[in-house]
Amino acid sequence: MGDSLDRNRQNGDRKEAQNTNRFTTKMQKKLVVLYFLVLLAFAGLSARLVLINRDNGEQYKKQVLSQQQYTSRTIPFKRGEILDSKGTKLAVSEKVYNLILDCKLMNEKEEYVEGTIAALAQCFDVDESEIRKYSSDNPTSQYHILKKQLTYDEIAPFQELVNNEETGKYIQGVWFEEEYRRLYPNNTLASDVIGFTTKDNVGNYGLEAYYNDILSGINGREYGYMNDDSNLERTTKAAVDGYNLVSTLDANIQGIVERKLQEYNDTYKNAAREGNGAYNTGCIIMDVNNGNVLAMASYPFYNLNEPRNTDMLLGQNVINEKAELQGTVINEETLASMDEDTLYRQLNALWKNYCISSTFEPGSTMKPFTVAAGLESGKMTGNETYQCNGSLTVVEGQKPIKCHSYRVGGDGIVSVAGAVERSCNVALMKMGQTIGKTTFLKYMQDFNFGLKTNIDLYGEARTASLVFTEDSMGPMELATASFGQGFNVTMIQMAAGFSSLINGGYYYEPHMVSKITASDGSVVQNIEPRLLKQTVSESTSAKIRDYCVDVVMGEHGTGHTARPAGYIIGGKTGTAETQPRGNRQYVVSFIGFAPADDPQIAIYVVVDRPNSDKQDDAKYATRIVRSILTEVLPYMDIFMTEPLSEAEQKELEEQQIAYKQQLMTSVSGNDVSGNDISGNDAGGDGMPAAGENGEGIGENTGGNQDNPDKPKIDIDPDTGYGVLPDGTKVDPVTGEAIDEDTPLDLPEPNLPLDGTQGGEDGGDSPF
Repeated sequence: MGDSLDRNRQNGDRKEAQNTNRFTTKMQKKLVVLYFLVLLAFAGLSARLVLINRDNGEQYKKQVLSQQQYTSRTIPFKRGEILDSKGTKLAVSEKVYNLILDCKLMNEKEEYVEGTIAALAQCFDVDESEIRKYSSDNPTSQYHILKKQLTYDEIAPFQELVNNEETGKYIQGVWFEEEYRRLYPNNTLASDVIGFTTKDNVGNYGLEAYYNDILSGINGREYGYMNDDSNLERTTKAAVDGYNLVSTLDANIQGIVERKLQEYNDTYKNAAREGNGAYNTGCIIMDVNNGNVLAMASYPFYNLNEPRNTDMLLGQNVINEKAELQGTVINEETLASMDEDTLYRQLNALWKNYCISSTFEPGSTMKPFTVAAGLESGKMTGNETYQCNGSLTVVEGQKPIKCHSYRVGGDGIVSVAGAVERSCNVALMKMGQTIGKTTFLKYMQDFNFGLKTNIDLYGEARTASLVFTEDSMGPMELATASFGQGFNVTMIQMAAGFSSLINGGYYYEPHMVSKITASDGSVVQNIEPRLLKQTVSESTSAKIRDYCVDVVMGEHGTGHTARPAGYIIGGKTGTAETQPRGNRQYVVSFIGFAPADDPQIAIYVVVDRPNSDKQDDAKYATRIVRSILTEVLPYMDIFMTEPLSEAEQKELEEQQIAYKQQLMTSVSGNDVSGNDISGNDAGGDGMPAAGENGEGIGENTGGNQDNPDKPKIDIDPDTGYGVLPDGTKVDPVTGEAIDEDTPLDLPEPNLPLDGTQGGEDGGDSPF
């Protein structure tokens, strides 16, 4: 049995050995085959790599290197400039530099660290210890901003050290990142119109916001990689700069307007209550023949370079969450106690453009529109007369509506012209009844009340819900609307509509930009005036002009104090009591045009609740108008047509205003058109340029008696008048042009300088 077991064991071992030997032999053969296949594959791959390296090796090398040591930076675009109509720069972009530290590069050698930090401390206001700590804590950091928005002059000393053979080799790891900073050379000038930009170069308010896409460009980019020699290989995609805006503004006219608004505020600040001279004071000057806005401003202004500076908030009233004015005036104490949300509300109110964003009742400045609607519709002829007893009962059983003349028993019998001249509410209400609400509302829409003007400025208010409709207008509403109460308008709506009233009926869309140009000065787009419609006929327009001239020049006119010396202008005063009625708070205004015989500009001044115990006085607005036009009209080469009194001449000389008298041109032989009252380089604020105005005034005063080129003046033996070769009659002594019926000793004009004469009681509110 034992032998049998041994034999079996031996047979099993022998079979196992045979099987083992058989498996090993198979595998060996397979491995040999596989080995040769792998060798063949490697040989093919090697051959392929050789070919790739021969043909495309450099290309792939750069790709690999760039992926391993890739760098890129943004190349910022330059935001487009904003200019006035004569090329004065109102907004520009200045290249500035951020100071960047590359700690990894600086830390390569100890001498780099010491040399670089020493140079930084020498040229910039930096803390050496802070730089050492940061580079120690962040040794591999390659982008750390040390200083932001440095000017070229500020970085120049450091660049000199870098370029110096001795010091430069020890300064490593510092570079300057370029960007642009928005600057406004004239600070507060046209702040309402221009707006400003955020730190991200995005426009806020005004033209900056409305034309943000036009002013913005496209950032470029620089791509790079390090080659075998550690040199940076670059590929650059250049930035595309933004386009420039050429505005319709005249910086000199804008400066005059703002200076006069400032003077008003300085005069009436803290007069009857703590705070500014009024809650708001606004002015628009517009070319009546094309819709160009020459000036637009409201007080208070703000510094465009420091829009968040809170100094200009002082004197304003606090605004609540509903954007309502509160009784609290902002002073140093209230300003210090404001939380962030409250402060931001006040700043937003400051940044808003009152001329386009705020609404109010227009008051009696609406009366020319009502008269025009009656004349143009055929409901009136212009020959009507009206009896005014001081008030009118519109609806039986309801309280009568008063005229401003109710205390003296009314205006008596007045014509259409007399109603406008005297600003008679009773006459206007009777006109409204004749016109009817349907026709009245039709013409109000024609004049664009309730609609946006679509002026190219950010923030124009919507007034659709602030005007009457067929459903909301009853007899009482029609009566009050006829003289400008019960509905709201914006200043820009009034200015655009009034321009159409006196220019022959042509309604132009008001606009602020006339041209878009590229950085090289080439014109990208001319923005032509847009004539949208005709509101009234030329004949109606002519009548309205005559009526408005009577307001300023007529015996009973309410606008005497708006007339600038030497000119005849037309216009209409307005006084509207604010809500709630009976609070004795008023918005007073004057809207007018000049010159009377050939209207070129419209001017609209609004004073929102003057700082006075008696607010219902349009003189607060008319005197601003007179002061502005006294400087603006001569500057625009709109010549005087009326003789000046000695007092008026003296007034102009004291103000250093070079006045221009049309008929004086041929007498003096001077080119008066060259007498610019402020000059284009007067700092952009409308102030006279030194050394120019005084000389011009001296040459124009008193008929230039010392002018050797003065033409010979013949004496008419019958009258004693001087006669020029063209037949113009002049004073033989002074050379001043005179009317044939005027005695040689010229009388004082019928306009006292103190504004006390004639019919302007300001109180044309019905309540």
